[in-house]
Amino acid sequence: MMKNTLLIPVFCSGMILLVGCSSVMSHTGGKEGTYPGTRASAEMMGDDDTNWGTKTLVALDMPFTAVADTLLLPWDLFRKDNSVRSRVEKSEKENQAMNSVIPPAAMPSN
Repeated sequence: MMKNTLLIPVFCSGMILLVGCSSVMSHTGGKEGTYPGTRASAEMMGDDDTNWGTKTLVALDMPFTAVADTLLLPWDLFRKDNSVRSRVEKSEKENQAMNSVIPPAAMPSN
């Protein structure tokens, strides 16, 4: 009897610690935008290189990730990522946009 009363709180606290994994990883990894964990989970579900075991875990975790992302929405709206990686990605995106609008100059023929 005593063993069961201790087992239930341990099991419940373990489940609470395991939910929203994608949201936690996305928020600690420096991803910007709203609902980064939910977007990452959706990308994994649609990726052909992701195996069925991982897709199953992602599908189980996705509702909890969406709830965690919703709770962290105010934080997402105000935070800015100033990491080197974020600045490089932003610069590359801006340069790609400029290169698609302005074609490279033609090379002179000799």
